[in-house]
Amino acid sequence: MATMTDPLASELVMQTATEQATSVREGRVTAVALLDAALDRYERFNPALNAVVVTRIDEARQRAGDIDAAVAAGDPVGPLAGVPMTIKEAFDWAGTPTTWGYPAQADNIATSNATMVDRLLAAGAVIYGKTNVPIALGDWQSFNDIYGTTNNPWDLARSPGGSSGGSAAALASGMASLELGSDIGASIRNPAHYCGVFGHKPTFDLLPMTGHALPGANADMDIGVVGPLARSAADLDLALDVLAGPDRFDAIGYRAHLPAETRTELSQFRVAVMLESPAIVQDRELTTQLTSSVEALAAAGLQVDWDARPDIDQIAAHENYLTLLRAATGVFVDDDEFATQQQHAARYREGDRDYRARAARGVTMTHRDWFHASSERENMRRTWADFFTDHDLLLCPIAASAANFHDHEGERADRMIDVNDGKQPTTDQLFWAGWSCNVYLPATVAPTGLTASGLPAGLQIVAPHLLDRRSIAFAGLLERELGSFVAPPGYD
Repeated sequence: MATMTDPLASELVMQTATEQATSVREGRVTAVALLDAALDRYERFNPALNAVVVTRIDEARQRAGDIDAAVAAGDPVGPLAGVPMTIKEAFDWAGTPTTWGYPAQADNIATSNATMVDRLLAAGAVIYGKTNVPIALGDWQSFNDIYGTTNNPWDLARSPGGSSGGSAAALASGMASLELGSDIGASIRNPAHYCGVFGHKPTFDLLPMTGHALPGANADMDIGVVGPLARSAADLDLALDVLAGPDRFDAIGYRAHLPAETRTELSQFRVAVMLESPAIVQDRELTTQLTSSVEALAAAGLQVDWDARPDIDQIAAHENYLTLLRAATGVFVDDDEFATQQQHAARYREGDRDYRARAARGVTMTHRDWFHASSERENMRRTWADFFTDHDLLLCPIAASAANFHDHEGERADRMIDVNDGKQPTTDQLFWAGWSCNVYLPATVAPTGLTASGLPAGLQIVAPHLLDRRSIAFAGLLERELGSFVAPPGYD
């Protein structure tokens, strides 16, 4: 049996969760040793990264010991046996704060677990901490006045993404082997891209959101989902096995039965590739890297169509997404802020089309207007379904560029990022977020290597409704052809 000083535990800590759990079940390494190896990395790397912001280490050690005792007794220990994990701060985990970065929620201590947390624990995972988020989960950076700023392990001066930025940084640095995140505006997919890990945004409503909310928010939010981040496609698939399926009222009569993906070769897939859009200015360096990756896949036999697109006005689709996104997130604003939003919405009606005016339209719209916007989305969903009769997947970016430098000045609506030779609004990047999630489609992000500047480049793999295993399986083929997860320098 391995101990925390044995080489095997230290070697395994950067392997996949699937490999780790197999080693624990087979008795080749103990869950305690594996946890201690992860905690060693936490003690060495977290002071600089600030990814893990809440811990319950004693309880985790006790749980790891219980798993080892079960293994020794020959008792079942679950598919995630002994896997050291952290979870996004926004999930309820009994005895820990759920703040979403709001200082006013600093004393909001969860009294029960989110459904996803219970399912992870039932599968044998060892959760020892929570990871950082931006306030309101509303940024592609991860900073707030409670926990401070999380840094990207590839470059501490850059953002790890958001809102599951702490999640991706913990994974990439080896402090955790699996992560639980959430996504309404690329909050799983963007950090996966920025930090060079895998992330899966499930089909809408496939994984229950229970326990991923602040007090008083008892209804599920439109567009938003919860899902896994990992260091391999196989781990995403394993996590989906553990996490998918209804809870509460729906569990009385419904079950999740996702179609399996039987194709095992790139040559069996027909994909469309869309690396640029008129809705957004795209960084040439990232586009070059993604293009070369797709060309390598094509050379390996992938059937590629560079011109096919869903018959949808991309600019109109982006406008529809912003409207419905801000209608969803706007329910949390207080009365004073709602009054401000009404002023910006008045500017929209007068013809202004800056980001604040467009967002305010969604925040303040009537249900009648929301219904019309949702009906437009439904038409797009049907167009996507037609598109997927001829193409198995769509490959596209999830952001305009690789990880950007920290910028916490002012509000997100005013910030700019470097793209090519100029500056572009940070909020423009939401196009790639909404292109798939506004229409409820599953999408997997897989790392494809590094840009010329040495930063991770993730490719978004969009699949048809409820064919989550298709995009994950394709990510596995991409991993097989282009290479598996690469740790940032200094974290291998």
